[in-house]
Amino acid sequence: MIKKEILLVILVANVFITYAQTPELTKKDSTIVSSWIAGIGFNAVDDSGDQFNRLFDIKDSWNAVPYPSRLSIGRYFKNGLGIEAIASYNKYKKDKIIDGLPIANDQDYFSIDSRLSYDLNKIIGETGWFDPYVGVGIGYANVNDISRGTYNGVLGFRTWFSDRIGLDVNSSGKWAMNSNATNHLQHAVGVVYRFNIEKELNEEGEAKLELIEALEKEAARVNDSIALANENKLLAERLEREKEAARLAQLEKEKEEARAKEKSDIKNKIDALEKVYFALNSSTLSSSSKNTLSGLTLILNEHPKLQLEISSHTDSRGSAVYNQGLSERRLKSTIDYLLNNGVGTDRVIGKAYGEEKLINECDDNTKCSEIKHKENRRSEFEIVNY
Repeated sequence: MIKKEILLVILVANVFITYAQTPELTKKDSTIVSSWIAGIGFNAVDDSGDQFNRLFDIKDSWNAVPYPSRLSIGRYFKNGLGIEAIASYNKYKKDKIIDGLPIANDQDYFSIDSRLSYDLNKIIGETGWFDPYVGVGIGYANVNDISRGTYNGVLGFRTWFSDRIGLDVNSSGKWAMNSNATNHLQHAVGVVYRFNIEKELNEEGEAKLELIEALEKEAARVNDSIALANENKLLAERLEREKEAARLAQLEKEKEEARAKEKSDIKNKIDALEKVYFALNSSTLSSSSKNTLSGLTLILNEHPKLQLEISSHTDSRGSAVYNQGLSERRLKSTIDYLLNNGVGTDRVIGKAYGEEKLINECDDNTKCSEIKHKENRRSEFEIVNY
């Protein structure tokens, strides 16, 4: 039993340690794999005709307005591809260099673009907060009062402050489809909002999930072991109780058998004594009856817990009233002899029946021999307790 208790303690401690060390999945363990992204921001257009030589000539070559001027919406998929639609407005200021020459008046700029982008994290690995991308597409632009279709190429990145809010920075090259229009660059920066997000575990998350599942499986195994140990303990206790109950039942059976044997032995001893018989109309004990009662006294002394019922009787001759009184006198002489020989009053119970309990056919209507009548003039002994 002690070994079982020690095993149970070890199993419980194992479960506690297992649950105490079980890791939990956090936001860092998953990556957004698909979503919608909407953005609003600013754009700047370089249409100087010498964009690459004067790439950072913001003062003379870049055109921008001082308020949000760009809207975008896109759907981004698990495979890294994204489809976007972008609308932007700008204004060319007077004297800005456009197509290599300064313009005489302010000019409006409008563009609508669609593009297919690819998340470079699919190649370089997930960074979580830094999201570089490249893309291609086509668009329409009205530039310097000339409408044109454009082939577009884009390079950019998004940096995320949370799962939903981030900053988008990109530059697009736009090549005109018709030869009478010029090519230009468009730069953009803006706030983006991500929604309808779908996440998947990253490599660290997958490893952690595998560990969690292994720990949960181990915890379940330990719990099953504890449950089995408890079941075995309960079964052992039940078997022990049943064994003890069987032992007690056997002891009780043996005790009852011993008591039955003791009673049988006492009865055999009493039956072995000569009978206590009385003469006609007499309650005086004969010498043989006294010998019988002396033997009975020895049996009572040998068995201190033995208690007897003594009943005295008459034959059928004489009236019933007379015979009842006669049986009572016979009962008294029988009991008095025992008491005078040291038998306690609590050891004997007396009953007088007169002629009520004849042991043969010798009633008032039947003629019997004296020997037959003598059989009814008796005192009998019955075991009450032992």
